[in-house]
Amino acid sequence: MNKDQSKIIREQADRSATREHSVPLYLTSSFIFDSAEQGRAIFADEEQGMIYSRYANPNTSELINKVCILEEAEAGLSFSSGMAAVFASFAGIVESGDHIVSSRAIFGSTHQLFTQLFPRWGVTTTYVDAVDPEEWEKAIQPNTKIIFLESPSNPGLELVDLEWLGSLKKKYPNIILAIDNCFATPYLQKPLKYGFDLSIHSATKYMDGQGRVLGGLVVGKQELIDKLMFFIRHTGPSLSPFNAWVISKSLDTLGLRMDRHCSNALALATVLETNEEIEDVKYPFLPSHPQYELAKKQMKAGGGIVTFVVKGGKERAFRFLDELNMILYTSNLGDARSIATHPASTTHSKLTEDERLNLGIQPGSVRLSVGLEDQEDIIQDILQALEKTK
Repeated sequence: MNKDQSKIIREQADRSATREHSVPLYLTSSFIFDSAEQGRAIFADEEQGMIYSRYANPNTSELINKVCILEEAEAGLSFSSGMAAVFASFAGIVESGDHIVSSRAIFGSTHQLFTQLFPRWGVTTTYVDAVDPEEWEKAIQPNTKIIFLESPSNPGLELVDLEWLGSLKKKYPNIILAIDNCFATPYLQKPLKYGFDLSIHSATKYMDGQGRVLGGLVVGKQELIDKLMFFIRHTGPSLSPFNAWVISKSLDTLGLRMDRHCSNALALATVLETNEEIEDVKYPFLPSHPQYELAKKQMKAGGGIVTFVVKGGKERAFRFLDELNMILYTSNLGDARSIATHPASTTHSKLTEDERLNLGIQPGSVRLSVGLEDQEDIIQDILQALEKTK
């Protein structure tokens, strides 16, 4: 077990007078002040203390502290979902007339923010090829406020050189560098050490790890988190104490689970790469991945997602998905159970066909979130579905 894992297992909210071993649920909307003066002092930020669970709660604070330890971050905030975290990370910072530079390979809902919602408020976005360093700097404008990316991307598993982007940030110190670190988790990748300002997570995925609750987190530099705090205190995308309690407990096993996700995913990707019914396999720790050396440089392991293209296009992909026995078909990922998704018709269906192809999403593409089942059971379920749909 590494040091981070030891730290987050031992990190917990202060014990109450009942001396509980396991942190209880703090299902309360507000907190009592010992005096009128204390209430005034806490609201004036002269004294630290809980006010209202929309602002902070012992359960959400414990969760945030754990993720800050993992990410080596100064501060953080929790949200009701991953997309609430993504939205707030931008809406709490940008102003009308600002500009965003983003990698083209991003989640479908984030794409909708950039192309449908933010333009209403006078915020524009320029997309760049994630793997072309020259495009990033060329896209920067005098009004660029944020550079954003996913690495690995969803679902094409493209990587961005985090160290290079950190060096670019030094040339433009006023630009905020933000990353969606959901696929890698802070167990496998620590963007802040490369100079990133914000790291964003859908805690619904690997942090919970069992498909139970929704949650989102943003961690990073204190000054930016303070700015985002003003936004969320007055807009209310708060994480419930119950969901925070569930996710915090799950983080105690994050390292163990990610090790198993990664070993299962690599084994599956290796088998699929030699299967004649598969056109293409993407997995960061496969030597055939075009960014294999970069993956080894900035990630501890390849993650739990394997993306592949079934021969025969959409029709064959649909039949393949329908023939799976053990593996579930849903749009989520990061579960203990293996999950298959057809991105073109679900998570990225709102993109045009050309936009999907630019992201490497073909009609026959399948995104597989590899679970914690026995390795051979996962592989055999995939192989039998391929065999039945020849």
